[in-house]
Amino acid sequence: MRLPPARSLLWRSLRAYQVYGANTDVGKTIVTTLLCRAARRLWQTENTTYLKPVSTGPAGEADDRHIRTFAPGVTSKTLFQYDLAVSPHIAAQISNNVVPSDETLLAEVSAFATRQASRGPGWLFVETAGGVHSPSPSGSTQADLYMPLRLPVILIGDSKLGGISQTISAFESLKLRGYDVETIMLFQEAAFRNHDYLVEYFTQQHGIPVETIPQPPPRLVGAESNADIMAMSRYYDTASSQSLGLRQTLRHLDARHNSRIARLESMSTSASSKIWYPFTQQKHLTQDKITVIDSARGDYFQTFAPLPDQRPRSTTSTCSSSGAFPSSPDALLRPSFDGSASWWTQGLGHANPHLALTAAYAAGRYGHVMFAEAVHEPALALAEALLAGMGGSGDGAGTGSSNHSKRGRLERVFFSDNGSTAVEVAIKMALGAVRARYGRGHPKELRPFEVLGLKGSYHGDTIGAMDCSEPSVFNEKVEWYKGKGFWFDYPVVEFRKGRWNVELPTEMQDRASTAASGGLSRAHYSYKSLPDVFDLKSREARGETRLYEEFITTTLERLVAQGRRFGALIIEPVVLGAGGMLMVDPLFQKTLVEVVRRSAHAFNYNAGLPDPVDNNRTWTGLPVIFDEVFTGLYRLGRFSAASFLGVDADISVHAKLLTGGLVPLSVTLASDSIFRAFESDDKSDALLHGHSYTAHAVGCQVALESIREMQKMEARGDWDWAKSMPRKTIYSQREPGLKNSSTPENLVWSVWSTDLLHWIDQLPCSFVGGVWALGTVLAIRLTSADGTQGYKGCAARGVQSALMQGSQSNEQGSVWEIMPKWSVHTRVLGNTLYVMAGLKSTEGSIRGVEEQLRDALLTAKDRAT
Repeated sequence: MRLPPARSLLWRSLRAYQVYGANTDVGKTIVTTLLCRAARRLWQTENTTYLKPVSTGPAGEADDRHIRTFAPGVTSKTLFQYDLAVSPHIAAQISNNVVPSDETLLAEVSAFATRQASRGPGWLFVETAGGVHSPSPSGSTQADLYMPLRLPVILIGDSKLGGISQTISAFESLKLRGYDVETIMLFQEAAFRNHDYLVEYFTQQHGIPVETIPQPPPRLVGAESNADIMAMSRYYDTASSQSLGLRQTLRHLDARHNSRIARLESMSTSASSKIWYPFTQQKHLTQDKITVIDSARGDYFQTFAPLPDQRPRSTTSTCSSSGAFPSSPDALLRPSFDGSASWWTQGLGHANPHLALTAAYAAGRYGHVMFAEAVHEPALALAEALLAGMGGSGDGAGTGSSNHSKRGRLERVFFSDNGSTAVEVAIKMALGAVRARYGRGHPKELRPFEVLGLKGSYHGDTIGAMDCSEPSVFNEKVEWYKGKGFWFDYPVVEFRKGRWNVELPTEMQDRASTAASGGLSRAHYSYKSLPDVFDLKSREARGETRLYEEFITTTLERLVAQGRRFGALIIEPVVLGAGGMLMVDPLFQKTLVEVVRRSAHAFNYNAGLPDPVDNNRTWTGLPVIFDEVFTGLYRLGRFSAASFLGVDADISVHAKLLTGGLVPLSVTLASDSIFRAFESDDKSDALLHGHSYTAHAVGCQVALESIREMQKMEARGDWDWAKSMPRKTIYSQREPGLKNSSTPENLVWSVWSTDLLHWIDQLPCSFVGGVWALGTVLAIRLTSADGTQGYKGCAARGVQSALMQGSQSNEQGSVWEIMPKWSVHTRVLGNTLYVMAGLKSTEGSIRGVEEQLRDALLTAKDRAT
């Protein structure tokens, strides 16, 4: 049974709080018992509940039994009870009970809390086991396990010797993971007086109230003895009736609960009037269309999604000690799968605790330090890791692995802050190198100023990066834009009618109709499997390169004859991202690079000046820039998308997945021959580019850990479930007579199932024009009824809207039927809907998204017809 995604627990009427302890044996259950008693009495509600997700030790001494004994009328429940008084992960292994997965445990907590919310107004206290980092049954620490629930925290401090340090450390661990610690509670202890220090520390430095509670009586021998029960009963009666602090704590928690909801309710309205959104026509952006994200964890946002009848009548408190609770039991937050990977940055999951700790380490060690003519360990180690990871793509076109053994062209790393500025750096590098080689003696008259690229390409939205793209909706109304280049049309790859088709652009089709190469038709090449498309050696052997070479060579000759001057070739390897999520025939891109590299005669403006011999390390013809901002670092299943082409770049640009989705950072890698072009005795010949936060230590440290984790995942085989699942004809079966060159290292694979692609392929062509999937990316091209193409097309909006509406679990007759909807948050590019997974997305999560996608496509199709 596939479980629904974990969700944050927030209701208008049910106040839910998680009780953490700074250590084991700090009195969590005693304090929680006091809170339960006070909540039941002061709020006059029958729905006061205690939940212990995991408990160890004899059932007769279990904490829920303590609640039943000393807080009569309070509902209490333990989900997983282990009789051994040891850590839960050991108890679970030794016991005969099934060890629940983290997903199962979270789902059980969520289902129980949902049932309690349905009972009406009340309080729910969820008590953890041991300390903040005590293990769960699966071995995950509790602090990591419960993050998706995002319950606000009551932290029980340690009043014993050493408890000050334990309490502060526990608080920082929770804070580091995004928990909101709302109050600190601990016993008054006369000898150590930890409470005196902690009251001052937390109130002054963090603005968090600290409540002290009288010490309970010493436990008598034999916990079930009448004397012990009577002593504890007297303690609870006295503490409950005399403690003004308990009432103040509950009122504080009530106020914080109401404040949180009020803020969530007002955010979209405030944002609509105060924020200028990117890539958005705000005239049409009403406040109800603004997604309020309360938190994120793993693949999912937690989005504010109240039902229409839950809209607030006012922002004042709706709960008081008189019992005036709001009545709606509906959940206010729901999970939304991050289907755009947060604009392509997400790789290792939202709120990844390891990356957060890494960032905190670098911030604590360095903060930010300037980088000009200096170095720090994170930057140097990251540069070394990137260059080693890129390696060389070798000579085996279509058979390259992401683990290269051959030394490649790239030897230098330049740091900047985002993909657009990294492209600016790349262009400066390329044009500077060309000017140094071809413009000697005539720098002004012959300075290169244009680029070669691909139609529809997008390389960023700073002015220089925009100039590298042809006129489009992204730049045509920017006053300073002046497109400086020529952009080739190209063949695209899509799965249609059960085949992988390489669709030729119109201007190639007339040439193709007269060509005699095998498998070539007037409009397209057709293949049985995607590896056949990427088997460039076999395709070259069949002569499929000839058409591309002729087309590219003829075009270049015509441009040069017109007096055009070029300084670089810039392409996005394999997939054009913002240009429409188009998969380009890798053979065409490889051919384009090779033709440009052997066409030095066309670009050498000092006739007769010898061009260096291409020894796989010196640029020839023009410098080749690979913009891997989107496609690089395993987005398509390999460390570098260049490995699909079997050729190396002279300059390579990386961002997006570089830091696993945590902080901005980008790099521009360059060959030694590009680097040497800027060497001079004149400082003005240097690459005069940089930012105050160049190579900031936090970003570099996080990027280093991200790359290491991605490479470990590849080495461990974390994606083998996607590589080894039944492939049908999409990924593994070959055309008859073709040599199968696929290996585990270079397998063309996708997390999106072949069943889904076949199912989409069966939809009417009047609705779906084509589909492709590679690595973590799925792209579906919808057919526009009015024929509108490009970024202004709206055909994908219907599917996007249906995905955002979401659905409930399909598991009938199970406890999950009571769980609320979850949805898929996506972005569209004109008529193309794309969905992107993270590198840590599980098979179960992906299959759940596929179910939602099928439903959304059918809904949109029915509406369209």
